[in-house]
Amino acid sequence: MRILILCTGNSCRSQMAEGFLKSFDPDLEVYSAGTHPSAQVHPKTVEVMRDVNIDLTRHYPKDVDKFVNEDFDYVITVCDSAKERCPVFSGQILNKLHFGFEDSAEASGPEDEIRLFYREIRNEIKMKFEKFYINNIKMK
Repeated sequence: MRILILCTGNSCRSQMAEGFLKSFDPDLEVYSAGTHPSAQVHPKTVEVMRDVNIDLTRHYPKDVDKFVNEDFDYVITVCDSAKERCPVFSGQILNKLHFGFEDSAEASGPEDEIRLFYREIRNEIKMKFEKFYINNIKMK
């Protein structure tokens, strides 16, 4: 099973989703990418995923163009911008899905509020992708 998760910067939401799916089932081939990749995975993303025992320290943002010729069982966008800018894939895509989440990278304010927002987004992503995994992958 091959899954590609897309967002704009590939620094927060898509990295979290990739980490969760791999933690649910290490046999899945899960990749994440961005339509306009950032320079690095956001440090707060790494921090809040470490809180749930998922290590993203070796992850890095990738450009979606790297994957457009590959086949995937699922291509899942996790932000509206990536959904609108999703490229045309020349590889076979069996299913395209969209799960929209707020952009944690745009959080502002006091440090404790930013951290809380990242955790809330992380928890939403975990719940949505756990449901996706149970209903679409584990049950097959």
